[in-house]
Amino acid sequence: MNVAVFNEIKKKALEDHIPIIMDDTLEIVANILKEIKPTKILEIGTAVGYSAICFSNYLEKNGIIDTIERDEERVKEAKENIKRLELEDKIKIYSGDAVKILPTLDGEYDMVFIDAAKGKYPFFLQQAERLLKPQGVIIADNVLYKGYVMSDYNKHKQRTAVRNLREYIKEVTEDPNMETQILEVGDGLAVTKRI
Repeated sequence: MNVAVFNEIKKKALEDHIPIIMDDTLEIVANILKEIKPTKILEIGTAVGYSAICFSNYLEKNGIIDTIERDEERVKEAKENIKRLELEDKIKIYSGDAVKILPTLDGEYDMVFIDAAKGKYPFFLQQAERLLKPQGVIIADNVLYKGYVMSDYNKHKQRTAVRNLREYIKEVTEDPNMETQILEVGDGLAVTKRI
């Protein structure tokens, strides 16, 4: 991978205040990817393609990442970034709303990475479970959402997001078929493995 181009993409994303995966979060995800040796990854929330680019380093030969983004401007930038790093054969972007796109996907993924609309996390979980390989891993970023999720936060503006993130955490921690760790890195990371 062209490190100079990669660093440029990261720098621009940070300057433009695009929410990209934090370094400490990436480190944890990278360790999981090294362990599971994925051939197929599904990402919900592409932004400018930064995390998909990072994850592509851990794909097995001929592995692929399917990633979904609804913001057209970001899709355009992500495609450009992926092209600059010559990763078009590894990363496929679905442009549109994940709520509509996910039900149309089939196939089994080694990892599903969720980092999109917080209010939709329970729906994303349901789809992730459907699309996950038996030994697969679901990783959800930003599950603690600025600390609101674990506090008695109830302001109207973020209420739906907070309520749905709480529901997501409840589902992944109480499901007897799942084993979940909630890690306090970045803005909270939920790592869920099927048992």
